[in-house]
Formats: sequence, structure tokens, C-alpha cells
Amino acid sequence: MSRYPLGLPVQLKQEAEAWAECQGISLNQFILWAVAEKVGSLRQGIDDPAFPHITYKRGKSSQPTPVLRGTGVRVEMVVIASQTWQMTLGEIAEQYDLNEPQVKEALAFYNAHRAEIDTSIALESAQEARLG
Repeated sequence: MSRYPLGLPVQLKQEAEAWAECQGISLNQFILWAVAEKVGSLRQGIDDPAFPHITYKRGKSSQPTPVLRGTGVRVEMVVIASQTWQMTLGEIAEQYDLNEPQVKEALAFYNAHRAEIDTSIALESAQEARLG
């Protein structure tokens, strides 16, 4: 593994350290994970540049699923919480350990990608009904 000196602004380093601690990993592991995630998403070329805090991850089905970057929270969960459970932005943020701007971006992403996410929600509901 190669070494690379990295100069981070103090505030960014403090936030990265806090996130790493929440994840139970070192700052080095967190930075490696963040860079790998970003390079992977750029390589796939499926992220929507209008929504910088949303990325795609491959789930159990190997289908790319939109998630809030760095959290693993699926956009469809935010949509379900908002539409089905009638939760407020603040309640969703608290429930999923997000901030309100993240919730707003997830809902804006949904509005821009409604067909994709509605299809995913419907497929997941049908699968749960078959298993349930």
C-alpha cells in the first residue's frame, strides 16, 4: 500500500474523525473507505451530479440502490417514512441519524427519479408479501 500525505482543513478532519469514531474505525480506514466509495461511483457513472449526497450501492440483488452518501440509508426508506408513515423531516432525520438537509435531498432525488424508486418500492413490497 502506498503512502500519501494528506492536508485536510481542520474542520473537515474533525468531522471525518467523528464519523470514523461513530463507525468504529480509524480515520485512515474512514478516508480509505470514502475514497474507494467515490472512485467506485465515478467509475460506474450512474450518480446524478445534481444530487451530490446521493450515491448508488449494490444491494443483495446486485441492483444499484440510491443511498445517502456515507450513511447507507436508502432513499426509498426516507420516501416510505415520509409518504407511508407520514413522518416529518425532523422525525426522519432523528430516526435515521441524518440531518434535515440530507432528508430534503433524498426527497428531492425521489421527485427527480420517481419511476425508478416507485418500482423498487413496489418490487420490495411484492417480495415481502410473497415471503410474509
